[in-house]
Amino acid sequence: MRKGVLVRHLIRAHLGPFLFALSTITGLLFINAIAQRVDSLVGKGLPWQVVVEFLFLSLPHTIALSLPMAVLVAVLYAFSDMAASNEITAMSAGGVSPARMILPVFGLGAIATLAMLFFNNSVLPESNHALKNLLLDIGRKSPTLELREQVVNELRTGVGVNRYFLTADRIDHDTNELQNITIFDANDPMRQRTTYAEAGEMAFNDTRTDLYLTLYNGAVHEVQNDRVGGFQRLYFDKQVVPLREVGNELERRLGGGDRSDREMGFKMLFANADERQAQLDTILQESRSQGEQALRVALNLEVEADSAVASESAQMRDMLGGSLRGRYIQRDPMTRQIVAGARARSARGAALQQSVNRFRVEIHKKLAIAIACLVFVLIGPPLALRFPSAGVGFVVVASGVIFFIYYVGLLGGEALADRRVASPAITMWLGNVIFFSLGVALLRRMGHTSGTGRTGIGDAITGFFGRSSARTGKEGS
Repeated sequence: MRKGVLVRHLIRAHLGPFLFALSTITGLLFINAIAQRVDSLVGKGLPWQVVVEFLFLSLPHTIALSLPMAVLVAVLYAFSDMAASNEITAMSAGGVSPARMILPVFGLGAIATLAMLFFNNSVLPESNHALKNLLLDIGRKSPTLELREQVVNELRTGVGVNRYFLTADRIDHDTNELQNITIFDANDPMRQRTTYAEAGEMAFNDTRTDLYLTLYNGAVHEVQNDRVGGFQRLYFDKQVVPLREVGNELERRLGGGDRSDREMGFKMLFANADERQAQLDTILQESRSQGEQALRVALNLEVEADSAVASESAQMRDMLGGSLRGRYIQRDPMTRQIVAGARARSARGAALQQSVNRFRVEIHKKLAIAIACLVFVLIGPPLALRFPSAGVGFVVVASGVIFFIYYVGLLGGEALADRRVASPAITMWLGNVIFFSLGVALLRRMGHTSGTGRTGIGDAITGFFGRSSARTGKEGS
């Protein structure tokens, strides 16, 4: 068989199933994604152009997941169909080896991988960024979508009468949960309040005009300017902060704003990961330096020549030499400074480390999903040829099982990497390594697989248990 004829035939055999699988899987995932976000559109009174833009920008995220799936479905279906119609047998009789059959398909997988790399680097981040900005604009009635992590967010209430400034280390827009929250309220010049909380939740009233922040495990610091040295500190386990009339109009902005890890290409991800890592190294160096300074004070050694520092060092030595009870240490200025600085650096370092992990996880995830196209092309043909007459049912079951294992492993690996349980270089690539190894093992046996067999899934299972029973009877006799 001429090489050009074989290549064209294999391409035609895969193109139809690929397009059908891509459109079907994308449609199913797209409907599911829209169903999860439909509450962002309902009751907003939005024009149809905004709704169409929302749907269009939501599409790339589903394509990033469905394209590798479609590659596997196309390969499984094409080779299973060719085996069932004896085309594989005819090719083998014509001197076409299994490796020669797979090589053109592997080339198609390489093209799909390159397309996925470009898509994940350029198209997907920009669409995610544009979608986030659109949701922020729609979120003028839902201010939770406007809040950004690790920046100062300004909230205006009562049609701009009052202003609040909020920061949070982590904001989950899906669950409306916040972590390490600071709220500054300077609307009353006589009572300037700063609220700190370890965690919090956001919720709206029925008309979605008032935002309620439920804060947990925090304190309120109030500076009272109407009397000299006026200061009050209140601790709370739970506190509700109401923000009235936070916004009620759709105002389109021209993009911009901070980007999350899913809104960055490879270049921005590497740059941000390196920048956060440099900041983290600086914090670690400061912590070591501060620890050495505290140790020198404890060992009755000089710290600096500055008289103020020397005085504080002597005071700290006296406290350490006399009693280590908490009330004495808390009264010592240098001790308070060291403890407060250590806590601040620890919180900042944890936030930076989490950011570095997220950026690195996203880099490996984008690469792993693209390479999955090659892995699925590798495992598809030998798997299909083992069950040549199993039909469409085999294609659906096999691809569904592989998808489930792969993407569950991907999500689980992402969670483990975010928590620093394991390196993203391991967790994000584990699924590819497993299926690549399985594909290589099946390819090595593909040359020994008969192309004329009509083995289905049921026949294979029956044959397996039949051989097991025969071996058991022979051993018993």
